[in-house]
Amino acid sequence: MAITSANQLELLQTAEAVAREKMIDPALVIEAMEESLARAAKSRYGAEMDIHVSIDRKTGRATFTRVRTVVADEELENYQAEFTVEQAKQYMDNPEIGQQLIEEVPPVEMGRIAAQSAKQVILQKIREAERDRQFEEFKDRAGTIINGLVKREEYGNVIVDVGAGEAILRRNEKIGRESYRPNDRIRVYIKDVRREQRGPQIFLSRTAPEFMAELFKMEVPEIYDGIIEIKAVARDPGSRAKIAVISYDGSIDPVGACVGMRGSRVQAVVNELQGEKIDIIPWNDDQPTFLVNALQPAEVSKVVLDEEAGKIEVVVPEEQLSLAIGRRGQNVRLASQLTGLDIDIMTEEQESQRRQAEFELRTKLFMDNLDLDEFFAQLLVSEGFTNLEEVAYVEVSELLVIDGVDEDTAKELQARAQDVLEAQNKAALESARALGVEDSLVEFDGLTPQMIEALAKDGVKTLEDFATCADWELAGGWTTVDGERVKDDGSLEAFDISLEDAQSMIMTARVMLGWVDPAELEAEEIEEDDTEEQEVEA
Repeated sequence: MAITSANQLELLQTAEAVAREKMIDPALVIEAMEESLARAAKSRYGAEMDIHVSIDRKTGRATFTRVRTVVADEELENYQAEFTVEQAKQYMDNPEIGQQLIEEVPPVEMGRIAAQSAKQVILQKIREAERDRQFEEFKDRAGTIINGLVKREEYGNVIVDVGAGEAILRRNEKIGRESYRPNDRIRVYIKDVRREQRGPQIFLSRTAPEFMAELFKMEVPEIYDGIIEIKAVARDPGSRAKIAVISYDGSIDPVGACVGMRGSRVQAVVNELQGEKIDIIPWNDDQPTFLVNALQPAEVSKVVLDEEAGKIEVVVPEEQLSLAIGRRGQNVRLASQLTGLDIDIMTEEQESQRRQAEFELRTKLFMDNLDLDEFFAQLLVSEGFTNLEEVAYVEVSELLVIDGVDEDTAKELQARAQDVLEAQNKAALESARALGVEDSLVEFDGLTPQMIEALAKDGVKTLEDFATCADWELAGGWTTVDGERVKDDGSLEAFDISLEDAQSMIMTARVMLGWVDPAELEAEEIEEDDTEEQEVEA
Protein backbone atom coordinates (compact mmCIF):
# COMPACT_ATOMS: atom_id res chain seq x y z
CA MET A 1 0.00 0.00 0.00
CA ALA A 2 1.56 3.32 -1.06
CA ILE A 3 0.59 6.70 0.35
CA THR A 4 -0.83 8.29 -2.82
CA SER A 5 -2.80 11.48 -3.36
CA ALA A 6 -5.99 9.41 -3.41
CA ASN A 7 -5.70 8.38 0.17
CA GLN A 8 -3.64 11.24 1.61
CA LEU A 9 -6.74 12.98 2.98
CA GLU A 10 -7.91 9.68 4.42
CA LEU A 11 -5.00 9.85 6.88
CA LEU A 12 -6.32 13.10 8.31
CA GLN A 13 -9.90 11.86 8.33
CA THR A 14 -8.87 8.66 10.09
CA ALA A 15 -6.84 10.61 12.65
CA GLU A 16 -9.82 12.88 13.35
CA ALA A 17 -12.21 9.96 13.71
CA VAL A 18 -9.93 8.00 16.06
CA ALA A 19 -9.18 11.10 18.16
CA ARG A 20 -12.91 11.88 18.46
CA GLU A 21 -13.72 8.30 19.46
CA LYS A 22 -10.94 8.04 22.07
CA MET A 23 -11.26 11.68 23.20
CA ILE A 24 -7.59 12.48 22.60
CA ASP A 25 -5.68 15.11 20.62
CA PRO A 26 -5.71 14.41 16.80
CA ALA A 27 -2.04 15.49 16.73
CA LEU A 28 -1.16 12.48 18.88
CA VAL A 29 -2.79 10.13 16.36
CA ILE A 30 -0.91 11.76 13.46
CA GLU A 31 2.38 11.47 15.40
CA ALA A 32 1.66 7.77 15.88
CA MET A 33 1.03 7.43 12.14
CA GLU A 34 4.31 9.20 11.38
CA GLU A 35 6.18 6.85 13.67
CA SER A 36 4.53 3.77 12.18
CA LEU A 37 5.31 4.89 8.61
CA ALA A 38 8.93 5.61 9.62
CA ARG A 39 9.22 2.12 11.06
CA ALA A 40 7.83 0.61 7.84
CA ALA A 41 10.30 2.68 5.79
CA LYS A 42 13.23 1.43 7.89
CA SER A 43 12.22 -2.14 7.19
CA ARG A 44 12.39 -1.23 3.46
CA TYR A 45 15.54 0.92 3.38
CA GLY A 46 17.46 -0.60 6.29
CA ALA A 47 17.06 -0.51 10.06
CA GLU A 48 20.27 1.51 10.53
CA MET A 49 19.01 4.40 8.45
CA ASP A 50 17.58 7.42 10.26
CA ILE A 51 14.25 7.76 8.43
CA HIS A 52 11.75 10.45 9.41
CA VAL A 53 8.19 10.84 8.19
CA SER A 54 6.23 14.08 8.29
CA ILE A 55 2.50 14.27 7.50
CA ASP A 56 1.23 17.66 6.40
CA ARG A 57 -1.58 18.64 8.78
CA LYS A 58 -3.56 20.33 5.97
CA THR A 59 -3.08 18.14 2.90
CA GLY A 60 -2.26 14.79 4.49
CA ARG A 61 0.83 14.39 2.27
CA ALA A 62 3.44 12.13 3.85
CA THR A 63 7.07 13.16 3.25
CA PHE A 64 9.81 10.56 3.80
CA THR A 65 13.29 11.92 4.59
CA ARG A 66 16.66 10.39 5.37
CA VAL A 67 18.80 12.19 7.94
CA ARG A 68 22.60 11.91 8.11
CA THR A 69 24.70 13.66 10.76
CA VAL A 70 28.28 14.91 10.41
CA VAL A 71 30.54 13.37 13.11
CA ALA A 72 34.27 13.25 13.90
CA ASP A 73 36.27 10.50 12.19
CA GLU A 74 36.82 8.55 15.44
CA GLU A 75 33.12 8.71 16.35
CA LEU A 76 31.80 7.25 13.11
CA GLU A 77 29.83 4.10 13.97
CA ASN A 78 26.67 4.02 11.87
CA TYR A 79 27.63 4.43 8.21
CA GLN A 80 23.97 4.72 7.16
CA ALA A 81 23.07 7.60 9.50
CA GLU A 82 26.47 9.29 10.00
CA PHE A 83 29.35 10.47 7.86
CA THR A 84 32.64 12.29 8.32
CA VAL A 85 33.49 15.86 7.40
CA GLU A 86 35.39 14.67 4.28
CA GLN A 87 32.45 12.54 3.12
CA ALA A 88 30.02 15.41 3.75
CA LYS A 89 31.97 17.75 1.45
CA GLN A 90 30.43 15.88 -1.50
CA TYR A 91 26.97 17.12 -0.46
CA MET A 92 27.49 20.47 1.34
CA ASP A 93 29.87 23.42 1.50
CA ASN A 94 32.08 23.79 4.61
CA PRO A 95 30.42 21.03 6.64
CA GLU A 96 30.78 21.13 10.44
CA ILE A 97 30.41 18.43 13.07
CA GLY A 98 26.79 18.21 14.20
CA GLN A 99 25.31 19.43 10.92
CA GLN A 100 22.64 17.28 9.33
CA LEU A 101 21.94 16.41 5.71
CA ILE A 102 18.25 15.87 5.07
CA GLU A 103 17.29 14.15 1.80
CA GLU A 104 13.82 13.21 0.65
CA VAL A 105 13.41 9.56 -0.28
CA PRO A 106 10.61 7.85 -2.25
CA PRO A 107 7.55 6.70 -0.27
CA VAL A 108 7.51 3.00 0.50
CA GLU A 109 5.11 0.31 -0.57
CA MET A 110 3.75 -1.15 2.67
CA GLY A 111 3.41 -4.91 2.60
CA ARG A 112 1.06 -6.89 4.81
CA ILE A 113 3.61 -7.32 7.61
CA ALA A 114 4.67 -3.67 7.51
CA ALA A 115 1.04 -2.55 7.54
CA GLN A 116 0.32 -4.79 10.54
CA SER A 117 3.36 -3.40 12.35
CA ALA A 118 2.25 0.16 11.61
CA LYS A 119 -1.21 -0.64 12.97
CA GLN A 120 0.31 -1.95 16.21
CA VAL A 121 2.37 1.24 16.64
CA ILE A 122 -0.69 3.41 16.14
CA LEU A 123 -2.78 1.36 18.59
CA GLN A 124 0.02 1.47 21.18
CA LYS A 125 0.34 5.23 20.88
CA ILE A 126 -3.41 5.66 21.20
CA ARG A 127 -3.47 3.48 24.32
CA GLU A 128 -0.67 5.55 25.87
CA ALA A 129 -2.52 8.76 25.02
CA GLU A 130 -5.71 7.39 26.59
CA ARG A 131 -3.83 6.44 29.76
CA ASP A 132 -2.23 9.88 30.00
CA ARG A 133 -5.60 11.55 29.54
CA GLN A 134 -7.19 9.34 32.18
CA PHE A 135 -4.39 10.00 34.68
CA GLU A 136 -4.54 13.77 34.09
CA GLU A 137 -8.30 13.70 34.56
CA PHE A 138 -8.25 11.81 37.87
CA LYS A 139 -4.98 12.83 39.53
CA ASP A 140 -6.53 16.08 40.79
CA ARG A 141 -9.73 14.34 41.86
CA ALA A 142 -8.03 12.23 44.54
CA GLY A 143 -9.67 13.08 47.85
CA THR A 144 -13.13 13.61 46.38
CA ILE A 145 -16.32 11.56 46.11
CA ILE A 146 -17.42 10.14 42.78
CA ASN A 147 -20.45 8.17 41.59
CA GLY A 148 -19.79 5.07 39.54
CA LEU A 149 -21.40 2.00 38.04
CA VAL A 150 -20.44 -1.49 39.18
CA LYS A 151 -19.11 -3.53 36.25
CA ARG A 152 -18.07 -6.78 37.91
CA GLU A 153 -16.60 -8.34 41.04
CA GLU A 154 -13.26 -10.17 41.02
CA TYR A 155 -12.11 -12.09 44.11
CA GLY A 156 -14.00 -9.73 46.38
CA ASN A 157 -12.72 -6.60 44.64
CA VAL A 158 -15.29 -4.46 42.85
CA ILE A 159 -14.44 -3.01 39.43
CA VAL A 160 -16.25 0.31 39.01
CA ASP A 161 -16.92 2.23 35.79
CA VAL A 162 -16.13 5.86 36.58
CA GLY A 163 -16.86 7.25 33.13
CA ALA A 164 -13.42 7.73 31.62
CA GLY A 165 -12.10 4.38 32.73
CA GLU A 166 -12.24 1.72 35.41
CA ALA A 167 -11.38 1.97 39.11
CA ILE A 168 -11.02 -0.67 41.80
CA LEU A 169 -12.71 -0.92 45.19
CA ARG A 170 -10.71 -3.48 47.11
CA ARG A 171 -12.41 -5.86 49.48
CA ASN A 172 -10.79 -4.25 52.56
CA GLU A 173 -12.12 -0.86 51.44
CA LYS A 174 -15.76 -2.04 51.45
CA ILE A 175 -18.01 -1.53 54.47
CA GLY A 176 -18.68 -4.75 56.33
CA ARG A 177 -20.01 -7.43 54.02
CA GLU A 178 -21.22 -5.14 51.25
CA SER A 179 -21.91 -6.91 47.99
CA TYR A 180 -22.76 -5.41 44.63
CA ARG A 181 -24.26 -6.63 41.39
CA PRO A 182 -23.39 -5.42 37.89
CA ASN A 183 -24.95 -2.04 37.01
CA ASP A 184 -25.50 -1.09 40.69
CA ARG A 185 -24.81 2.59 41.30
CA ILE A 186 -22.17 3.22 43.95
CA ARG A 187 -20.79 6.29 45.71
CA VAL A 188 -17.09 6.04 46.53
CA TYR A 189 -14.11 8.08 47.69
CA ILE A 190 -11.08 8.38 45.38
CA LYS A 191 -8.31 7.38 47.76
CA ASP A 192 -5.34 7.31 45.39
CA VAL A 193 -4.44 7.65 41.71
CA ARG A 194 -1.17 6.13 40.54
CA ARG A 195 0.60 6.07 37.20
CA GLU A 196 1.68 2.46 36.67
CA GLN A 197 3.14 0.40 33.81
CA ARG A 198 -0.22 -1.04 32.87
CA GLY A 199 -1.86 2.38 32.96
CA PRO A 200 -3.27 4.67 35.65
CA GLN A 201 -4.73 2.82 38.63
CA ILE A 202 -7.60 4.47 40.50
CA PHE A 203 -8.12 3.13 44.02
CA LEU A 204 -11.47 3.70 45.70
CA SER A 205 -12.62 3.44 49.30
CA ARG A 206 -15.76 3.45 51.40
CA THR A 207 -13.99 2.83 54.72
CA ALA A 208 -11.61 5.81 54.71
CA PRO A 209 -12.32 8.44 57.41
CA GLU A 210 -12.10 11.06 54.66
CA PHE A 211 -15.12 9.46 52.94
CA MET A 212 -17.28 10.30 55.95
CA ALA A 213 -15.84 13.82 56.11
CA GLU A 214 -16.66 14.41 52.44
CA LEU A 215 -20.20 13.08 52.93
CA PHE A 216 -20.76 15.56 55.76
CA LYS A 217 -19.39 18.32 53.54
CA MET A 218 -22.05 17.41 50.96
CA GLU A 219 -24.86 17.32 53.52
CA VAL A 220 -23.90 20.29 55.73
CA PRO A 221 -23.63 23.64 53.88
CA GLU A 222 -21.80 25.21 56.83
CA ILE A 223 -18.93 22.71 56.41
CA TYR A 224 -18.79 23.35 52.67
CA ASP A 225 -18.67 27.12 53.31
CA GLY A 226 -15.89 26.76 55.92
CA ILE A 227 -17.98 28.04 58.83
CA ILE A 228 -17.67 24.62 60.47
CA GLU A 229 -14.51 22.54 60.18
CA ILE A 230 -14.10 18.81 60.61
CA LYS A 231 -10.98 18.48 62.77
CA ALA A 232 -10.77 14.70 63.13
CA VAL A 233 -12.59 11.50 62.14
CA ALA A 234 -12.26 7.99 63.57
CA ARG A 235 -14.17 5.05 62.14
CA ASP A 236 -14.93 1.42 62.75
CA PRO A 237 -16.46 1.06 59.25
CA GLY A 238 -20.04 -0.15 59.22
CA SER A 239 -20.31 -0.14 63.02
CA ARG A 240 -19.49 3.16 64.71
CA ALA A 241 -17.64 6.41 64.15
CA LYS A 242 -16.70 9.62 65.94
CA ILE A 243 -16.28 12.96 64.21
CA ALA A 244 -14.93 16.13 65.87
CA VAL A 245 -16.17 19.49 64.61
CA ILE A 246 -15.57 23.14 65.48
CA SER A 247 -17.51 26.27 64.53
CA TYR A 248 -15.83 29.56 63.62
CA ASP A 249 -19.11 31.42 64.10
CA GLY A 250 -20.16 31.76 67.74
CA SER A 251 -23.84 31.81 66.77
CA ILE A 252 -23.71 28.38 65.10
CA ASP A 253 -23.65 25.16 67.12
CA PRO A 254 -21.36 22.78 65.17
CA VAL A 255 -22.94 19.62 66.58
CA GLY A 256 -26.49 20.81 65.96
CA ALA A 257 -25.67 21.91 62.41
CA CYS A 258 -24.22 18.49 61.59
CA VAL A 259 -27.19 16.67 63.12
CA GLY A 260 -29.70 18.79 61.23
CA MET A 261 -33.43 19.22 61.75
CA ARG A 262 -34.69 16.03 63.42
CA GLY A 263 -31.40 14.39 62.51
CA SER A 264 -31.95 14.69 58.75
CA ARG A 265 -28.36 15.58 57.85
CA VAL A 266 -26.58 12.97 59.93
CA GLN A 267 -29.19 10.36 58.94
CA ALA A 268 -28.35 10.87 55.26
CA VAL A 269 -24.71 10.05 56.04
CA VAL A 270 -25.71 7.08 58.23
CA ASN A 271 -27.84 5.64 55.42
CA GLU A 272 -24.95 5.91 52.94
CA LEU A 273 -22.63 4.15 55.42
CA GLN A 274 -24.91 1.14 55.94
CA GLY A 275 -26.26 2.26 59.31
CA GLU A 276 -22.93 3.22 60.89
CA LYS A 277 -23.61 4.97 64.21
CA ILE A 278 -21.98 8.40 64.35
CA ASP A 279 -21.03 10.38 67.48
CA ILE A 280 -20.61 14.07 66.66
CA ILE A 281 -18.23 15.67 69.16
CA PRO A 282 -17.30 19.33 69.74
CA TRP A 283 -13.57 19.91 69.18
CA ASN A 284 -11.51 21.56 71.93
CA ASP A 285 -7.88 22.70 71.77
CA ASP A 286 -7.44 21.55 75.36
CA GLN A 287 -6.62 17.85 74.96
CA PRO A 288 -8.04 16.62 78.29
CA THR A 289 -11.32 18.45 77.63
CA PHE A 290 -11.45 17.10 74.09
CA LEU A 291 -10.82 13.58 75.38
CA VAL A 292 -13.67 13.86 77.88
CA ASN A 293 -15.92 14.82 74.94
CA ALA A 294 -14.52 11.99 72.80
CA LEU A 295 -15.34 9.35 75.42
CA GLN A 296 -19.03 10.23 75.38
CA PRO A 297 -21.45 8.85 76.41
CA ALA A 298 -19.25 7.77 79.36
CA GLU A 299 -18.69 10.19 82.26
CA VAL A 300 -15.10 10.95 83.26
CA SER A 301 -13.97 11.78 86.81
CA LYS A 302 -10.39 12.83 86.17
CA VAL A 303 -7.84 13.10 83.36
CA VAL A 304 -4.02 13.01 83.71
CA LEU A 305 -2.10 13.95 80.53
CA ASP A 306 1.51 13.02 79.74
CA GLU A 307 2.14 15.21 76.67
CA GLU A 308 5.69 14.02 76.03
CA ALA A 309 4.66 10.36 75.87
CA GLY A 310 1.43 11.15 74.06
CA LYS A 311 -0.39 9.18 76.72
CA ILE A 312 -3.36 10.00 78.89
CA GLU A 313 -4.86 8.38 81.97
CA VAL A 314 -8.60 8.56 82.42
CA VAL A 315 -10.35 7.83 85.71
CA VAL A 316 -14.03 6.88 85.56
CA PRO A 317 -16.54 5.70 88.16
CA GLU A 318 -16.83 1.91 88.46
CA GLU A 319 -20.30 1.85 86.87
CA GLN A 320 -19.01 3.86 83.85
CA LEU A 321 -16.03 1.60 83.05
CA SER A 322 -17.76 -0.74 80.58
CA LEU A 323 -19.44 2.23 78.85
CA ALA A 324 -16.12 4.10 78.54
CA ILE A 325 -14.36 1.07 77.09
CA GLY A 326 -17.26 0.08 74.85
CA ARG A 327 -18.04 -3.23 73.23
CA ARG A 328 -14.75 -4.98 72.45
CA GLY A 329 -12.94 -1.75 73.34
CA GLN A 330 -14.58 0.12 70.49
CA ASN A 331 -15.35 3.39 72.32
CA VAL A 332 -11.90 3.89 73.80
CA ARG A 333 -10.22 2.79 70.54
CA LEU A 334 -12.14 5.37 68.50
CA ALA A 335 -11.47 8.06 71.11
CA SER A 336 -7.76 7.21 70.92
CA GLN A 337 -7.78 7.50 67.11
CA LEU A 338 -9.69 10.78 67.31
CA THR A 339 -7.33 12.42 69.83
CA GLY A 340 -4.09 10.76 68.71
CA LEU A 341 -3.35 9.74 72.30
CA ASP A 342 -2.83 6.41 74.04
CA ILE A 343 -5.64 6.15 76.57
CA ASP A 344 -5.35 4.17 79.80
CA ILE A 345 -8.74 3.84 81.47
CA MET A 346 -9.04 2.92 85.14
CA THR A 347 -11.69 3.07 87.82
CA GLU A 348 -11.49 5.38 90.84
CA GLU A 349 -10.71 2.35 93.00
CA GLN A 350 -7.87 1.21 90.71
CA GLU A 351 -6.39 4.72 90.73
CA SER A 352 -6.60 4.81 94.52
CA GLN A 353 -4.79 1.46 94.74
CA ARG A 354 -2.08 2.64 92.35
CA ARG A 355 -1.51 5.86 94.31
CA GLN A 356 -1.34 3.87 97.53
CA ALA A 357 1.27 1.56 95.99
CA GLU A 358 3.35 4.56 94.87
CA PHE A 359 3.06 6.09 98.34
CA GLU A 360 4.26 2.87 99.99
CA LEU A 361 7.15 2.51 97.52
CA ARG A 362 8.44 6.04 98.16
CA THR A 363 7.97 5.60 101.90
CA LYS A 364 10.13 2.45 101.79
CA LEU A 365 12.76 4.30 99.70
CA PHE A 366 13.20 6.94 102.41
CA MET A 367 13.05 4.39 105.25
CA ASP A 368 15.76 2.18 103.72
CA ASN A 369 18.14 4.91 102.54
CA LEU A 370 17.75 7.63 105.17
CA ASP A 371 17.29 5.33 108.19
CA LEU A 372 13.89 6.88 109.07
CA ASP A 373 10.91 5.40 110.82
CA GLU A 374 7.73 4.82 108.80
CA PHE A 375 5.90 7.85 110.18
CA PHE A 376 8.69 10.30 109.32
CA ALA A 377 9.14 8.78 105.84
CA GLN A 378 5.39 9.16 105.20
CA LEU A 379 5.61 12.82 106.18
CA LEU A 380 8.27 13.37 103.49
CA VAL A 381 6.15 11.64 100.84
CA SER A 382 3.04 13.59 101.91
CA GLU A 383 4.95 16.85 101.39
CA GLY A 384 5.64 15.85 97.78
CA PHE A 385 9.21 14.48 98.00
CA THR A 386 9.62 11.63 95.53
CA ASN A 387 13.37 10.84 95.43
CA LEU A 388 16.65 11.28 97.30
CA GLU A 389 17.88 14.08 95.02
CA GLU A 390 14.99 16.30 96.07
CA VAL A 391 15.78 15.77 99.76
CA ALA A 392 19.54 16.23 99.28
CA TYR A 393 19.55 19.42 97.27
CA VAL A 394 16.31 21.22 98.10
CA GLU A 395 16.36 24.50 100.02
CA VAL A 396 16.46 23.84 103.78
CA SER A 397 13.39 26.06 104.17
CA GLU A 398 11.30 23.52 102.24
CA LEU A 399 12.15 20.83 104.78
CA LEU A 400 11.33 23.08 107.72
CA VAL A 401 7.62 23.15 106.75
CA ILE A 402 7.35 19.48 107.82
CA ASP A 403 5.97 19.06 111.30
CA GLY A 404 8.70 18.25 113.83
CA VAL A 405 11.60 19.19 111.52
CA ASP A 406 13.98 21.88 112.81
CA GLU A 407 17.09 23.22 111.09
CA ASP A 408 19.43 20.60 112.60
CA THR A 409 17.11 17.77 111.57
CA ALA A 410 16.82 19.18 108.04
CA LYS A 411 20.61 19.39 107.67
CA GLU A 412 20.97 15.85 109.01
CA LEU A 413 18.40 14.60 106.45
CA GLN A 414 20.27 16.31 103.63
CA ALA A 415 23.65 14.97 104.80
CA ARG A 416 22.28 11.40 104.87
CA ALA A 417 20.73 11.78 101.41
CA GLN A 418 23.95 13.22 99.97
CA ASP A 419 26.03 10.39 101.47
CA VAL A 420 23.72 7.78 99.91
CA LEU A 421 23.80 9.52 96.52
CA GLU A 422 27.61 9.76 96.59
CA ALA A 423 27.84 6.04 97.36
CA GLN A 424 25.39 5.25 94.54
CA ASN A 425 27.34 7.46 92.12
CA LYS A 426 30.60 5.77 93.03
CA ALA A 427 29.11 2.29 92.57
CA ALA A 428 27.51 3.29 89.21
CA LEU A 429 30.81 4.73 87.94
CA GLU A 430 32.74 1.60 88.95
CA SER A 431 30.14 -0.55 87.19
CA ALA A 432 30.36 1.60 84.04
CA ARG A 433 34.17 1.41 83.97
CA ALA A 434 33.97 -2.37 84.41
CA LEU A 435 31.77 -2.44 81.30
CA GLY A 436 34.49 -0.59 79.33
CA VAL A 437 33.34 3.05 79.45
CA GLU A 438 36.09 5.49 78.40
CA ASP A 439 37.02 8.76 80.12
CA SER A 440 35.74 10.77 77.15
CA LEU A 441 32.18 9.80 78.07
CA VAL A 442 32.68 9.97 81.86
CA GLU A 443 33.93 13.55 81.58
CA PHE A 444 31.09 14.68 79.30
CA ASP A 445 29.12 17.42 81.05
CA GLY A 446 25.45 16.64 81.70
CA LEU A 447 25.67 12.88 82.27
CA THR A 448 25.34 11.50 85.79
CA PRO A 449 27.15 8.29 86.83
CA GLN A 450 23.81 6.43 86.68
CA MET A 451 23.25 7.70 83.15
CA ILE A 452 26.75 6.62 82.11
CA GLU A 453 26.10 3.16 83.58
CA ALA A 454 22.78 2.90 81.68
CA LEU A 455 24.49 3.95 78.43
CA ALA A 456 27.27 1.40 78.96
CA LYS A 457 24.70 -1.38 79.40
CA ASP A 458 23.28 -0.37 76.00
CA GLY A 459 26.73 -0.49 74.36
CA VAL A 460 27.43 3.27 74.37
CA LYS A 461 30.93 3.47 75.87
CA THR A 462 32.72 6.37 74.14
CA LEU A 463 31.94 9.95 73.21
CA GLU A 464 31.90 8.82 69.56
CA ASP A 465 29.26 6.20 70.38
CA PHE A 466 27.22 8.85 72.15
CA ALA A 467 27.49 11.32 69.24
CA THR A 468 26.12 8.76 66.77
CA CYS A 469 22.93 8.19 68.82
CA ALA A 470 19.55 9.52 67.71
CA ASP A 471 17.56 11.63 70.16
CA TRP A 472 14.84 8.99 70.54
CA GLU A 473 17.46 6.34 71.32
CA LEU A 474 18.29 8.34 74.44
CA ALA A 475 14.94 9.86 75.43
CA GLY A 476 12.60 7.22 74.02
CA GLY A 477 9.57 7.97 71.92
CA TRP A 478 6.59 6.65 70.06
CA THR A 479 6.28 5.27 66.53
CA THR A 480 3.07 4.60 64.61
CA VAL A 481 3.11 1.13 63.02
CA ASP A 482 0.03 -0.02 61.06
CA GLY A 483 -2.07 2.63 62.80
CA GLU A 484 -0.93 1.56 66.29
CA ARG A 485 1.39 3.61 68.51
CA VAL A 486 4.45 1.55 69.49
CA LYS A 487 6.79 2.50 72.35
CA ASP A 488 10.50 3.01 71.61
CA ASP A 489 12.55 2.61 74.81
CA GLY A 490 15.42 5.07 75.35
CA SER A 491 18.68 4.40 77.19
CA LEU A 492 18.16 7.46 79.43
CA GLU A 493 14.36 7.44 79.51
CA ALA A 494 14.32 6.47 83.23
CA PHE A 495 16.06 9.79 83.99
CA ASP A 496 13.27 11.92 82.44
CA ILE A 497 15.46 13.20 79.58
CA SER A 498 13.35 15.10 77.02
CA LEU A 499 13.90 14.85 73.26
CA GLU A 500 15.13 18.47 73.25
CA ASP A 501 17.69 17.72 75.99
CA ALA A 502 18.82 14.60 74.12
CA GLN A 503 19.23 16.59 70.87
CA SER A 504 21.25 19.27 72.68
CA MET A 505 23.63 16.77 74.33
CA ILE A 506 24.18 14.81 71.10
CA MET A 507 24.92 17.99 69.15
CA THR A 508 27.34 19.18 71.88
CA ALA A 509 29.20 15.85 71.60
CA ARG A 510 29.41 16.23 67.81
CA VAL A 511 30.82 19.75 68.17
CA MET A 512 33.42 18.51 70.69
CA LEU A 513 34.48 15.80 68.23
CA GLY A 514 34.75 18.31 65.38
CA TRP A 515 31.95 16.67 63.38
CA VAL A 516 29.88 19.86 63.39
CA ASP A 517 31.06 23.45 62.91
CA PRO A 518 29.75 25.58 65.83
CA ALA A 519 29.46 28.61 63.52
CA GLU A 520 27.18 26.69 61.12
CA LEU A 521 25.13 25.42 64.06
CA GLU A 522 24.70 28.95 65.38
CA ALA A 523 23.66 30.20 61.93
CA GLU A 524 21.01 27.44 61.70
CA GLU A 525 19.64 28.36 65.14
CA ILE A 526 19.39 32.04 64.15
CA GLU A 527 17.60 31.07 60.92
CA GLU A 528 15.14 28.88 62.88
CA ASP A 529 14.48 31.71 65.34
CA ASP A 530 13.81 34.13 62.45
CA THR A 531 11.43 31.64 60.86
CA GLU A 532 9.53 31.21 64.13
CA GLU A 533 9.26 34.98 64.55
CA GLN A 534 7.91 35.37 61.01
CA GLU A 535 5.33 32.64 61.67
CA VAL A 536 4.22 34.37 64.88
CA GLU A 537 3.92 37.73 63.08
CA ALA A 538 1.93 36.10 60.26
